Amino acid sequence: MDAPVVELRNVSKHFGEGPTRVDALRDVSLDVHPGTVVGLRGPSGSGKSTLLNVIGCILEPNAGTMRLNGELVYDGRWLRPDLRGLRLEKIGFIFQSHNLLPFLNAWENVAIARTLAGATLARAKARALELLNYLGVEHRKDAMPGQLSGGEAQRIAIARALANDPRIVLADEPTAALDSQRAGAVMDLLRKVATERRTAVIVVTHDEKIFDRFDHIHLLRDGALEAMQAQAA
Repeated sequence: MDAPVVELRNVSKHFGEGPTRVDALRDVSLDVHPGTVVGLRGPSGSGKSTLLNVIGCILEPNAGTMRLNGELVYDGRWLRPDLRGLRLEKIGFIFQSHNLLPFLNAWENVAIARTLAGATLARAKARALELLNYLGVEHRKDAMPGQLSGGEAQRIAIARALANDPRIVLADEPTAALDSQRAGAVMDLLRKVATERRTAVIVVTHDEKIFDRFDHIHLLRDGALEAMQAQAA
């Protein structure tokens, strides 16, 4: 088996101090390998979004170590001064609300991620069109976000997450606003991305209708991680 793309060891995160302290993550250890789709589930307040934000280098842990694509990025402190650059290089994000910029059309919403990483507009547009074609929405390249269906908008958001060829894709409730058919289609796309691009995909979800799409589902309770196996469809 290939080395993990995401490797956490004894990661903890708390908010506040003293009697108001809340332990959001407790000694979490997790490996996610390339080509796999992993789910994070648990009740509200269990630490799912906190864990996703730690892996996404948005929240700083209080303890533990973290490697992303083989690079030790956290060991008691951030080891990279430029976390924005780290995220652009290694991580793609997908949200429950697609968060497309309303004043940009579909291809521009994808290309902007590439230009932020330093690409020329011509190269960014070419990459955007390639990804829209890959995800089956190239025919909607000139549509504004308000003209897209929910499923189309989520496909554009997936394309944007892939713009810089990340090894890790983090998705926070990406199917919550979709019906069963569209939710299944989005998860099938994420599996396609994982399999064909050797990407590690991590999804926070409450959506029981997509549980059969995961290789593994990890259950969080009070900030501690438990593991369950799930058979992918």
